[in-house]
Amino acid sequence: MAPLAGKVAIVTGASNGIGRAIAERLAQDGATVVVNYGKSADKAKAVVAGIVSRGGNAIAIQADMSKVSDARRLVRETVQRFGRLDILVNNAGMFMYKPLVETTEEEFDRMFALNAKGPYFALQEAAKVIEEGGRIVNISTDGTHIGIAGATVYLGSKGALEQFTKGLAHELASKGVTVNTVSPGFTDTAMMPADPAFRQTGEQASPLKRLGMPKDIADVIAFVVSEEARWLTGQNIHAGGGVVM
Repeated sequence: MAPLAGKVAIVTGASNGIGRAIAERLAQDGATVVVNYGKSADKAKAVVAGIVSRGGNAIAIQADMSKVSDARRLVRETVQRFGRLDILVNNAGMFMYKPLVETTEEEFDRMFALNAKGPYFALQEAAKVIEEGGRIVNISTDGTHIGIAGATVYLGSKGALEQFTKGLAHELASKGVTVNTVSPGFTDTAMMPADPAFRQTGEQASPLKRLGMPKDIADVIAFVVSEEARWLTGQNIHAGGGVVM
């Protein structure tokens, strides 16, 4: 039997990149997957169609994860549709490569709304309904560990998400729900700056001398949400190919 058979999972920001790879992997493992998207309806539908064509179960639900009302609605709509929630992967996010001294208040607010505030209230809603033994995973970045010049506001927003993990792991422990962070390193997605020098830095930062791929991260997530990871909670798993700076 597929390890996640009978489970219902939400993956935010799942229309492309790491989120898409996570949704596809969880569906492969038997979960019914809610493919969340903000604006890319066609891409989300393509993800769903691909999952269904391979014998999996998935639907797309639109929700702007920078809006509290949408973040809450996503969880509620999932439970209304399927009667349960077992897995939440907070993956939706944005990256900005800009020095702190040049960052505007509007940019700060936009970054924290999508990377921290929306996920916080998705966590709040999920905490009310998630099944015993459920799994919550917040996607952060290895950048909070190594530091990246020009990404200060991004790192701050992701650092907040990591702290949500630590607190909620204690709050949900009595239900057997685990809450963890997975922090990718330099990963080859559309979010990565196009600057060749940035990509080269990423390749050289890993002992494996390559960029990470979305599948690399999805495979780690698959373990973290599995039964085998039941003794892992409140942790930050660095999935960056051993990145050192």
